[in-house]
Amino acid sequence: MFDFGIIPPAMFIGMVLFMLFGFPVTFSLGAVGMFFGLIGIATGHFSEAFLQALPLRFFGIVSNDLLLAIPFFTMMGAILERCGLAEDLLEGTGKLFGAVPGGIAYAVIFVGAILGAITGTVAASVITMGMISLPVMLRYGYSQRIATGVIAASGTMAQLIPPSLVLVILSDQLGKSVGDMYMGAIGPAGMQIGIFMLFILGVSIFRPGLVPPLPKEVRGDLDARLIRKVLAGMLPSIVLIFLVLGTIFLGLATPTEAGALGVVGALILAAAHRRLTWVLVRQAMESTMTITSMVVMILIGSTCFSLVFQGMDGARWIEHMLSGLPGGQVGFLLFVNLFIFVLAFFLDFFEIAFIVIPMLAPVAQHLGIDLIWFGVLICVNMQTSFMHPPFGFALFYLRSVAPPEVKTRQIYLGSIPWICMQLIIVAVVIFWPQSVTMWVEKAKDIDLDKVKIEVPGFGGGGGMTLSPPGGLGAPGLNFGTPPGLGGATPPAAKPAMDLSQPPSFK
Repeated sequence: MFDFGIIPPAMFIGMVLFMLFGFPVTFSLGAVGMFFGLIGIATGHFSEAFLQALPLRFFGIVSNDLLLAIPFFTMMGAILERCGLAEDLLEGTGKLFGAVPGGIAYAVIFVGAILGAITGTVAASVITMGMISLPVMLRYGYSQRIATGVIAASGTMAQLIPPSLVLVILSDQLGKSVGDMYMGAIGPAGMQIGIFMLFILGVSIFRPGLVPPLPKEVRGDLDARLIRKVLAGMLPSIVLIFLVLGTIFLGLATPTEAGALGVVGALILAAAHRRLTWVLVRQAMESTMTITSMVVMILIGSTCFSLVFQGMDGARWIEHMLSGLPGGQVGFLLFVNLFIFVLAFFLDFFEIAFIVIPMLAPVAQHLGIDLIWFGVLICVNMQTSFMHPPFGFALFYLRSVAPPEVKTRQIYLGSIPWICMQLIIVAVVIFWPQSVTMWVEKAKDIDLDKVKIEVPGFGGGGGMTLSPPGGLGAPGLNFGTPPGLGGATPPAAKPAMDLSQPPSFK
């Protein structure tokens, strides 16, 4: 553990202790980094020349075009949270599925997936569905554990379904394309929706009393009016999803430009629902400013820590420890996911992404792990950070809007089956990497032995051809016929030079 000195382990332990005592993350990281940096300079373990890069790193953070997507996606979610779209979706789909046992739970999962695809924020999804669906589910006999669990879990799908903020941050930290990260998340997101639906189906078959259907007088008739209402809620969502995701996947817009389109689309939807007011815009801007400022401050603190940590050979220490784990890639991934699962009890996903991922990414790359696969896997795992009792943010959001008769203990117990299902998806992604990589477009392989470059000839001569008949190490060169001089008949062309043989001088 101390092959690279005692300072890297001491830095890591100091960072953990600072955060366990409840100090703000950004100041904890910056203070630990600067403190150990001064110790390293005094003891000769760290060069002060490293600190010259700190202002450049700060400038790199605030000038990062990719991170501009965060305020755009945040503002889009904040507007949609207040524009009435979720209410229309939940009411229409609840009545559409209400005739079958578990119908409202199916509607919550379905709407949670759509809200995840158009907002990318957990708070908006959980609070909206908790305010609208939870009273209805409890009124008509749903189990408190099932009702609270399905709402909290469906809200956390926003972390995995594009345009997730977590995927944007992970792509930045891993140095990968946001579009590729979004494409890679499609498979696990679809599997998660499927396993949630199967769980409700199993409950409705074996314990139908826990998820009764809605009475007919509540759900009404399945007629054209109801279908029109469902479509009126879905079609704007589909258009907005295309504006945000379709333009990224088709290469028509960068994530930042797609986020800007999403904000415009959200404003149009709010106006269509007659909810577009200055109060709504001001609240959305305040929420966006708060989250964006938090992200930038955590990034500034983490770059102070990581600069000193790497200057102390901390990255080599982490790589030395984790590269020797038994089991190769699978052993490393199992350890990392268990480690992040435990960290998520105490740290927010922003903190994990900015602190832990930069330490683990070089080791993953050294072991030959596809970083898109690695990033999506970490994202699936970090979903559980929103569901962990007692610190899960989704549980806090739900507690804030749940009726008084719903006890906190019921919310915590209700989250356990859904955490287990999320961990099943983690295991599937570990042992079936194609669930991620099959969606990502691979770069075309080029056979270098077949590369041929043709250059126009000189004067009256022929063209020049560069081709590697025996591989790139033995190219054949043909400069064609030299131009005539003074009208004289040009000499016969010499055969092409064979550079695979030593030159002869005559």
